[in-house]
Amino acid sequence: MGRLHCSLSETITPFSLIFFFFFSWFFCFSTAAFNLTTLSFDEGYSPLFGYGNLVRSPDGHSVRLLLNVYTGSGFISSGMYQHGFFSAKIKLPSDYTAGIVVAFYTSNGDVFEKTHDELDFEFLGNIEGKPWRFQTNFYGNGSTNRGREERYSLWFDPSKEFHRYSILWTAKNIIFYIDEVPIREVVRNDEMGGDYPSKPMSLYATIWDASSWATSGGKHKVNYEYAPFTSEFKGLVLDGCPMDPIQEFPNPTACSETDTWLEGHDYDVITPARRAAMRKFRQHYIYYSYCYDTLRYPVTPPECVIDPTERQRFQDTGRLKFGGSHRKHARITRARRKRRSRVASITNDQTDM
Repeated sequence: MGRLHCSLSETITPFSLIFFFFFSWFFCFSTAAFNLTTLSFDEGYSPLFGYGNLVRSPDGHSVRLLLNVYTGSGFISSGMYQHGFFSAKIKLPSDYTAGIVVAFYTSNGDVFEKTHDELDFEFLGNIEGKPWRFQTNFYGNGSTNRGREERYSLWFDPSKEFHRYSILWTAKNIIFYIDEVPIREVVRNDEMGGDYPSKPMSLYATIWDASSWATSGGKHKVNYEYAPFTSEFKGLVLDGCPMDPIQEFPNPTACSETDTWLEGHDYDVITPARRAAMRKFRQHYIYYSYCYDTLRYPVTPPECVIDPTERQRFQDTGRLKFGGSHRKHARITRARRKRRSRVASITNDQTDM
């Protein structure tokens, strides 16, 4: 339960093979599996929309969400939570998935329409032969005009096997995980004020048509000749403090025991090994960060911790230099070294003549 998958699941080039095995080995052996208690669907969740496109397994411990030409689908936690650990093993649709978004997120937008909080995993489909990408984001107190998204690629094919995606939300920090690898941490500070999510939220999972923006800025749309598109969820986890978001006299200490309980779990601590795994992930798989987008945010947002090594890889737009591909940059660098070596060799030969 919560074990990191370490298998090769796609056809790749020799260079990619070395790259894949290095990072799979690093992520597998630098992190330990979380100790989690899972729920059946009926124990913690309810259908949200597209009821005919939500298919539960016979044992009730997994669910499929479908998107077809008529509708997408989704589910929601039966209660709202003040802080918690929200997690699921997810497998995404395969083949042509352009225009599709599969989302796993917490929100209270249905209750606080103008001041809602949100924590997001959003998986962005692609044309056939191109990989899924995804983004994380968060909002506090309706601060949707200040998007805090980061975008990434993955070191595996998320349509071939299940991987665990998790969000930890406490009074002091937010951590996004893939399997047991932390990929992003937001540490609360006083300067953030109401921008830090602070009100009870529900957990949502959805699949929907986002043709207007999801793939290449809307260039590639959903092609329903490939429908139905199926995303699968299992290993569902809701560890948190149930809370009525609109109670007249909320108890500010009602969740103190749960907060202490969360702090006692292994997912609350980024160990040195996990910190190293997060650093490796961000070195090789992040391709946009709002923290480095100085055109959009001339003044760095208060929650951003600027890493000088990370900063030098980004343009003022927050996107990677060298066309956004670390592998492309590596190939260019090797080619330049070879050319310099050949030039040096020719120069030496001419000198010897």
